[in-house]
Amino acid sequence: MSKRAFESIRQGLTEAIAHAKGEPVAARIHTLAPPDIKALRRSLGFTQEQFAARLGFSVATLRHWERGDRKPQGPALVLLNVVQREPQAVLRALTKAA
Repeated sequence: MSKRAFESIRQGLTEAIAHAKGEPVAARIHTLAPPDIKALRRSLGFTQEQFAARLGFSVATLRHWERGDRKPQGPALVLLNVVQREPQAVLRALTKAA
């Protein structure tokens, strides 16, 4: 491993540890807010079953999100934000994939 690569990894780990401790770091931190999932689903004209099936979620999970019992996280949160911004592009891509 080159010295440059090692230093880059070391710096990244140092910043990650500082961030985990709540210390300020120079790294950018991106956060996504969940969209209004019920409104999004309705704007697309889908039932809960259709929306869940089309996007790969369980209906039970979708219902929890819509009631506010839980919040989507990780890839599901990213996908819902993309659907909110570009719904037709996502639906076209998923239709072609099927």
